[in-house]
Amino acid sequence: MADAAETITAAAKKNVETATAQVKASTQQAQAQAEKVQAAGAQAFREGVDKSVASLTELNAHGKKNLEAMVESATAAQKGAEALSQNAFAYGKKTWEDGVAAAQSMAQARSVQELIELQTNWAKSATEAYLAEVTKTTDLFTASMKDSFRPLNERVTASVEKFQAAR
Repeated sequence: MADAAETITAAAKKNVETATAQVKASTQQAQAQAEKVQAAGAQAFREGVDKSVASLTELNAHGKKNLEAMVESATAAQKGAEALSQNAFAYGKKTWEDGVAAAQSMAQARSVQELIELQTNWAKSATEAYLAEVTKTTDLFTASMKDSFRPLNERVTASVEKFQAAR
């Protein structure tokens, strides 16, 4: 019976050792699998953060370019307004001087006929000068508007191209 007890004890001991080895192997395998999952999760998190940072950097650069375009547009608009103002002032001064000269000339007229001729000539030249000034002012205004909107149009075009490329 002692031999049978020893055989049972040896068999039980062997079963315990086998079970322990299997549990240890399963534990190591589970630990290895958990480490793989944790490493994959950390890698995915890192990639997500990197993509987010890259997107924010790109968005920041895009916003900076938009702000620069707005500043450039405002500067062009200001220069255009200054040019229009200077032009209007110069035209007003010239018109005043021409009117004074015409009035002096008309004051020296010797007859009603001469006065009417002087007034007709002055009205004709004043009308021609006015029409030329309207054309010049229109050209200045148009150029100013084009210069003002050019930077904004370029940004819109760049944005549309970027969005279309991202499709």
